[in-house]
Amino acid sequence: MKKEEKKNGVSLFSQSEHLIDQDPIEEIFALNLGDFIAENLISEDLARKIGANVKDKKSGLINQLKELISIYSMQNTLCVLSFDKDEKNAIFTSIAHSIKLMLEVENCHIYLDKNNELNLVGSTSFAKENYKVDEKTAVGKAFISKETTFEDVIAIPMHCNIKAIGVIVIENNADKPINEEYIELLESIAVLFATSIVLQETIDETNKLIADENSMVSELQHIRAELTALIGDLCDYQQSFVEHLAHAVDTKGQYKVAHSQNTANLAREICRQIKLNEKTTDLIYYAGLLQNIGKIAVPEEIFATNGKLSAENLQKIQEHSNVGVHLLMNINFLSEVVPYITYQKERYDGSGTPEHLKGQSIPFGSRIIAVADVYCAMISDRPYRKAMDKEEALQILKEEAGIKWDPVVVNALAEIVL
Repeated sequence: MKKEEKKNGVSLFSQSEHLIDQDPIEEIFALNLGDFIAENLISEDLARKIGANVKDKKSGLINQLKELISIYSMQNTLCVLSFDKDEKNAIFTSIAHSIKLMLEVENCHIYLDKNNELNLVGSTSFAKENYKVDEKTAVGKAFISKETTFEDVIAIPMHCNIKAIGVIVIENNADKPINEEYIELLESIAVLFATSIVLQETIDETNKLIADENSMVSELQHIRAELTALIGDLCDYQQSFVEHLAHAVDTKGQYKVAHSQNTANLAREICRQIKLNEKTTDLIYYAGLLQNIGKIAVPEEIFATNGKLSAENLQKIQEHSNVGVHLLMNINFLSEVVPYITYQKERYDGSGTPEHLKGQSIPFGSRIIAVADVYCAMISDRPYRKAMDKEEALQILKEEAGIKWDPVVVNALAEIVL
């Protein structure tokens, strides 16, 4: 499907009468638009509008740039960790605190490059105000090499394909090393934010060129190439962030298997068994992948508890879905999955939370994810119990069908796993 979509996207814009003249730069731009369609970033109608032919080349470029900026405004991820984006220092301090909470480390500091010096812009504690951009420190090495450095601190470069913009520094004085999944999550966060920041800078520069009556066609073409590349990269990095976040959640939740991925895969199989359309199936798949992301804010030792949890710890785990929904609401490109996550804890007889919805009033995606999630959890080893066999888990679900679970979904599951 992906290859077919990409082929359609390219055929629509490569060697197209919608292009402004026929030259290599315009052909590259057309291919980028084809990729945008293939990745569902824009529609074919919007792509035609962006590529529409006009008599004046400069006017056409300006119109294209305005449309590209509008795409970014719909895909803005700068609020991905839920903070006030109106105050720059508050942004990075909030990111630092979010990272400290997720990774359970001593401290987190964020540095941005300014005039070849790395300046502190956000921190969870007192930290060195700046670093020189050289190889004498782990922070300087990470910035120059664009690779994570492990020395007295862990230094993760914030970079995109155009340039490096800063470094995230982690202090971890605990004896327990940071899990590899958490490092990969942090690296994906660093790249995502770097790309968002550079894209915003490029948009600011673009608006200046648009307003400048003396701007040249070559300048507009160059900035257009940077915009299309950055928007495409942003889409890729968003996907990577989500996948790494799901893996980190499974690690913190003490699952020995990729629970979020398995839940998402099973939810997709159920969708296909019920013959839902492709778009709905994709949304439910992503919701299954992301339904437990709130657990990233729960201390890891809670999940390692053998036996019965305390009332306080149980409440922390039960509240994790609210945190997850809050996170998802701030990731614009995933906003459509929010209802599925919000109502995943509802139960068929109306005994669930948060609104005691009943039967068909519960979104179908939520009912599917609920069944896939509990089934995958039952057949997996946990710190406090061994995995059930498939037949036993399915029998429990059948007994609870019509009470906790949608009977249609349980029947579809049975047809898949038996």
